[in-house]
Amino acid sequence: MSEPEMTIPHLFRCPISLDLFEDPVTLCTGQTYDRSSIEKWLGSGNLTCPVTMQKLHDPSIVPNHTLRHLIHQWLQLGPQFHPGNSATIDSLAALKHTLLSQEDDGSLENKLEALEKINAFFSDEYCSFSRSCFLQLGFLPMLLELVFGGRTTEESHAVSNNDHMKFVELAISCIMKLLHLGNDDLEALNIIKDDESKLATFVLLFENGTNSVKSSLCHVIESASSSETTQELCYIFGNTQKLVHEIVLVLVQNCDASEDAVKAISALCSLNSNRESLVREGAIEGILRYISMISSSSGNETTQIRGQNKKLLAPMALGIVVKLLELESGRETLVNHPNGVDTLVKMVFSVKCDQDCSEGAVEALSLVCCDYMHAREQAIGAGVITKLLLLMQSHCATTTKSKARMLLKLFKSKWIQMSK
Repeated sequence: MSEPEMTIPHLFRCPISLDLFEDPVTLCTGQTYDRSSIEKWLGSGNLTCPVTMQKLHDPSIVPNHTLRHLIHQWLQLGPQFHPGNSATIDSLAALKHTLLSQEDDGSLENKLEALEKINAFFSDEYCSFSRSCFLQLGFLPMLLELVFGGRTTEESHAVSNNDHMKFVELAISCIMKLLHLGNDDLEALNIIKDDESKLATFVLLFENGTNSVKSSLCHVIESASSSETTQELCYIFGNTQKLVHEIVLVLVQNCDASEDAVKAISALCSLNSNRESLVREGAIEGILRYISMISSSSGNETTQIRGQNKKLLAPMALGIVVKLLELESGRETLVNHPNGVDTLVKMVFSVKCDQDCSEGAVEALSLVCCDYMHAREQAIGAGVITKLLLLMQSHCATTTKSKARMLLKLFKSKWIQMSK
């Protein structure tokens, strides 16, 4: 055999001719052959699958577009193709078989090993080719099904099992890496909305999973909000009471997953139809507590590092508040919160936060103070006048100064009345 032939991946060879597939087609047994080879076999009167020798209950053949696409991509690489990629393709096919197998080679231990190998591919020198193979071989829907589908009630209540949780962590890690390749494959996430049991498993994992699992599930929610094809799933996430409640709990725990919870809530806020549910399940209270933690972050090195990360998300957190305050229920929730107005005032002008925070705080105060006299009194009592004057003298954006000026006019008459 010549060198080019030696580098042909096993997956790309017809089991009959042993040559590179020209027109791959699949039988009802799941085995793939080159069209010309299998047609000759069937034309000779054979009614069995050449590889498995199973009797064909359905003699029809179906084009294997996935394999055709992979072969085309492989051929396009031409001289740039690295011989190691042949092994990559065959290895991925073997890993997929292990993950789907119900036999001895599909034990949990072997599946954990397979997932670890899959994760390793993403740091490979040839990861671009590997990732394309993952998508073309259908790893994303398969992993989603393994994590969220086919679970009995008894199995679902065993999610705290260490080995199973390790499997979930590794599998979701793979899922996230595949989702990061682009929006074209996000539609696969709809598997979660199409089956109530899958959604229930998603919520259960969020409730009982590790911080790593919760962070990854928050990223799944973010991904669902980024594509029109998954907008319905984003709506379902935002209106699943238990899930939203669990996200808010993570938000206020000051753990490594808290920052991802902020991003998840922000993603859910992208749909107007989710906002009432977010208010009802305590998102405003959770965000206010999160903002308070930002403004008072100090202490040991770990806390300081976490605090620095939080500062980067402070504008996003205030953006969530602004969106939720567009609802009357949101405004009522904030003004009735013991520290709601005070928390916003602290963010109007703070050395620990940037100009975007100030603009968000000023806009949020405008929304509540226009409607509620009690909110104006609280804001003045918390020192908002001084904060706004300092903000006006700073190098903040013109739009922020304009909003600050309007707030000062709003407070003027009440401030004079309170000063008498």
